[in-house]
This record gives sequence, structure tokens and C-alpha cells, in this order.
Amino acid sequence: MAVSIRLRREGAKNRPYYKVVVADRRSPRDGKFVEIIGTYDPKKPDHNSTLNIERVEYWISKGAQPSDTVRSLIKKTKKAAATEASPRGEQESSESTEEDVSPSSPPVETPS
Repeated sequence: MAVSIRLRREGAKNRPYYKVVVADRRSPRDGKFVEIIGTYDPKKPDHNSTLNIERVEYWISKGAQPSDTVRSLIKKTKKAAATEASPRGEQESSESTEEDVSPSSPPVETPS
């Protein structure tokens, strides 16, 4: 079975909303599908999609071909996840080093 990762249209007239689905290539756009792996709202600004990257990678490893739009959504989601993860790690490491370098109280000398 030839499988593709593509958009399935939902929503009202002039208010599109899409679900990212894994479907047989021969089935119609809004027809039968295998699994829902995300959503896409083109009317929403900025971060307008959610994808389960683990499932996307699983299906691609099994031979599924993403559509052009889904390919760009995957790329944006991975980029957003990478930028979101890296500043947090740098912040935590810089905070811990500041605490280690500058103590909150001066050292107390004990008589020997």
C-alpha cells in the first residue's frame, strides 16, 4: 500500500482547518485515513500547527511520502522545537555556574 502524509480539510466555508493524516495515496482528500498525526490552522498567525514528530518520523521510515505542505510544516516544527530546547539548556547551565562562582555569604574562618 502506497502511503502519504497529507492534509485533510475540516472547518466551515472560508474558515479552513486541516488535520495532518497518514492515508493511502488512492483514497480521496477527505476520505479514509490510517492515523491523525497533527493539525494545521492557516488562519492563525505564528505557530499555527501541531505535529507528533515521533509518529511523522515513524511513518517516513516505513516509506510514507509527505506532501509539499506537510514537508514544510515538519521542517518548521523541528526548527521551533530545536530553538525552544536550546535556550532553556543554556539558561539553566549559566544559572548554576553563577551560583557556584559567587557565593551568597562570605566564608567564615574557624580558629584552629
